[in-house]
Amino acid sequence: MSSSDASEHAASVQEGDVNQSARRRAFVESRHEARTDALVEEDAELFLHQSLSTPCLDALRGCDGIYLETISGRRLMDFHGNSAHQVGYGNPRVVEAIQKQLAELPFCPRRFTNRYAVELARKLTSLAPGDLNKVLFAPGGATAIGIALKLARLATGRHKTLSMWGSFHGASLEAASVGGEGLFRDGLGPLLPGTEHVAPAFPYRCAYGCGGACDLRCANYLESVLASDREIGAVIAEPVRCTIVAAPPPGYWQRVREACDRHGVLLVFDEIPTCLGRTGTMFACEAVGVTPDILVIGKGLGGGIVPVAAVLARADLDVAGDRAIGHYTHEKSPIGCAAALATIECIEADGLLEHARELGIHAMRRLGEMKLRHPLIGDVRGMGLLIGVELVRDHATRLPANDEAEAVMYEAMGRGLSFKVSGGNVLTLTPPLVISREQMDQALDILDASLAAVGNGAR
Repeated sequence: MSSSDASEHAASVQEGDVNQSARRRAFVESRHEARTDALVEEDAELFLHQSLSTPCLDALRGCDGIYLETISGRRLMDFHGNSAHQVGYGNPRVVEAIQKQLAELPFCPRRFTNRYAVELARKLTSLAPGDLNKVLFAPGGATAIGIALKLARLATGRHKTLSMWGSFHGASLEAASVGGEGLFRDGLGPLLPGTEHVAPAFPYRCAYGCGGACDLRCANYLESVLASDREIGAVIAEPVRCTIVAAPPPGYWQRVREACDRHGVLLVFDEIPTCLGRTGTMFACEAVGVTPDILVIGKGLGGGIVPVAAVLARADLDVAGDRAIGHYTHEKSPIGCAAALATIECIEADGLLEHARELGIHAMRRLGEMKLRHPLIGDVRGMGLLIGVELVRDHATRLPANDEAEAVMYEAMGRGLSFKVSGGNVLTLTPPLVISREQMDQALDILDASLAAVGNGAR
């Protein structure tokens, strides 16, 4: 294996969805189409190359509801969507709100506010659990993470953070520093100082040796780190890990919450991909039963159209009045706020929280049946319409089936279903919340057939 092949292999083990693997090249070459090839090649010439995006797989000409449409006319059910498509593509309410706002007030510069920004702030604080009643908006999730880090430093007087290996908090340098994925960290030299990490709580692959009989030694270890390092001011984590779909064991976050309180540490939850109904609750922290001190949301907040994120915090953390911790050009974007208000309206008016819970139960039941028939499936995990299917080569050793996971992904894409592979071997299924039961069954049928094809050697 050459050094470049070895590097690509390491990345694929970690992410499983890289854009320079041999299977990706074979998939693209098997679907030659002149217009697509020309646009993809032009894109590759103009954009800086990076793993996971450029060079691209295909080119789109449209998207609506749960579907993507390529310029060659193929339609794909999108169970990936960069976790931004909770209310579906081109949602009429969101589109109308944006169009109306464009005609009235398209931009709001510094020193001014606008009705939509105030209404969104009020709406979010009314929905948020506990006393998260202060807000700051940002143009994207990674920038919102940066705001949360600055606020934690100023509020506690401590510069260190504790986060999880394997986590993803954004692609900026500071977000990658607290994140734990090598694909976003390796080779960059010194990262943000003081960003400490521990292994996450993950019962299926416990790094603490519980052997499947969880006794919360993961939470005990995290507290021992807080007790040993008094410079740690914040624990930053995903309440439910989105990439590999992993919820900590019952009681974990309650113990961590108590540990943070004992040691004067803030608990920061990153819900950028999981907020607004993905777990069947408006916020993922409601699903795990713990309220953080700072909550970061984004992605789907803009209705799958406008980039917008938000930081919610307790009022007593409003300590940066003489600083600029999130002074971004589009901080109070009227268009972004209008899109977010329309998105929340869709979720509430259309009963998408209940729909996500009910359809998630149905999907998990069907996937459980598939597990009995497909030896490749080692574990099925889910919460609402955040679902993970972990593939293994051996159920006893739980050896990750990385190559097979990539094969299943491309097999499914060829049949009309797109999803993400995370952690090398986890099929991550995150459909729009507006998906119907019939569409869900169609997607699961495609996955079933793809698993069978790969399991029978058609790779």
